Amino acid sequence: MLTHSYNYKETLANAQKINWRIEDIIGGDRQLDFSRPFMPEAIARTEPLAFLKPAERVVLNQIRGYGYLSTFGLSEEFILPFIMDHARQVVSGDDWQIRALLQFAGEEAKHIHLFKRFCAEFEDGFGTDCQIIGPAEDIAKAILAHPPLAVALLILHIEWMTQSHYLDSVKDDRDLDTQFKSLLRHHWMEEAQHAKLDTMIVQHLAMQTDAAGIAEAIDGYMAIGAFLDAGLEQQSKFDLDSFQAATGRRLSNDECHTFLGVQHQALRWTFIGSGMTHPNFLTTLGQLSPDGRKKIQEVAPTFC
Repeated sequence: MLTHSYNYKETLANAQKINWRIEDIIGGDRQLDFSRPFMPEAIARTEPLAFLKPAERVVLNQIRGYGYLSTFGLSEEFILPFIMDHARQVVSGDDWQIRALLQFAGEEAKHIHLFKRFCAEFEDGFGTDCQIIGPAEDIAKAILAHPPLAVALLILHIEWMTQSHYLDSVKDDRDLDTQFKSLLRHHWMEEAQHAKLDTMIVQHLAMQTDAAGIAEAIDGYMAIGAFLDAGLEQQSKFDLDSFQAATGRRLSNDECHTFLGVQHQALRWTFIGSGMTHPNFLTTLGQLSPDGRKKIQEVAPTFC
């Protein structure tokens, strides 16, 4: 039985207290500062690339920042329809539950809009086109083809991952561009409530699922992880192309090999390992299936 201390009424109340507007945090005199890094080193991992000059590491860091929010944008594209479908299934249930889920969906739609606004500003200021994996519709279709509980586990992974990124690496890093940091902070504020809501969604789905179905969902979650990992490997190649185009520097074969190895692993940690190892995610997973938790913990080091 899944246990937690969350409820829909309180979570909705907390979400409504936050409720920022896109117009309040982006645009006008709130501009990206391209002289500063966007991402903390714990996520960007540019320092192991000793053959890069400091200014080149900043460029790579900013490319990673663009990819970071763009990848979240891809995630929201499957989270939004998933939440809407779940809300439709419980529409005759508790009023607080319905309102909280619709608030959740509305905030995810807002995040998609925010990330599109950010991407447009980045592209205007950075000066080099940066390619991102996609298209979003195909990624969403592939993920949503898995059992709903598997998708809910992935979303829970993402919500807790977002929390650890901001609290552990972004919040106290004074070197980061203040505008990019503001976008991450506002995203984190709402995702903090989403983590609670998705825990309750996982609970709801698990109560309707037998042991075989839970095992299937955990296998589905792992299959989605492998699918995403292949995308992250491709993203590291896109980032290499973007870096060389932005700096005008052609790396040697050995440097390219090192770049791809370091950056693929950095992306793995960012989007897979940091969520897969989050204590709150593992607690929920362990309550669903101790064997499933053990299986995830055994493969997690690959993504760290």
